[in-house]
Amino acid sequence: MVKQQEIEDCKVRMEKAIANLESEYNTIRVGRANPHVLDRIMVDYYGTPTPIQQVGNVSVPEPRMIVIQPWESNMLKTVEKAIMVSDLGIHPNNDGKVIRLVFPELTEEKRKETSKDVRKRGEGAKVALRNIRRDVMELIKKEKKESIITEDDQKDLEEKLQKLTDDYIKKVDQMVDIKTKEVMAV
Repeated sequence: MVKQQEIEDCKVRMEKAIANLESEYNTIRVGRANPHVLDRIMVDYYGTPTPIQQVGNVSVPEPRMIVIQPWESNMLKTVEKAIMVSDLGIHPNNDGKVIRLVFPELTEEKRKETSKDVRKRGEGAKVALRNIRRDVMELIKKEKKESIITEDDQKDLEEKLQKLTDDYIKKVDQMVDIKTKEVMAV
């Protein structure tokens, strides 16, 4: 029976969609250094793809610099190579002990391009939320057709589901606004 349990499950799925958008936004490069931009970069650690954070110490000593100090000195070249082949767009500086990533100021054109990407990802999250709503709506209609729930229950559940969806779409809009302001800030 749909009732409240399905609405709760729907809420959990929508939270995951929001969390996914948040993690995507963490990897978007803005004006200052953020160690989360390295989250998707994997290095070959003895034949196993491993996140950079697990092969060394990642720190942000200055607002526009990330320093990576691998725990094993033989990993310097491997980490450097992984960064170079990634879509990060920053050339690593290797001094034999640590790797420095210096983030330049974003140009106005790059800021606009990045803010378009932010909106595009936000729209993708909204689509995911609407897909979740559609799945639950179909389940509600199926249970009404099978006479498991009444027409009043169906209307009540559909209203709750729509309100929940609207609330999460507002959250996405707020996240898009915040990230866009962050990207556009000079």
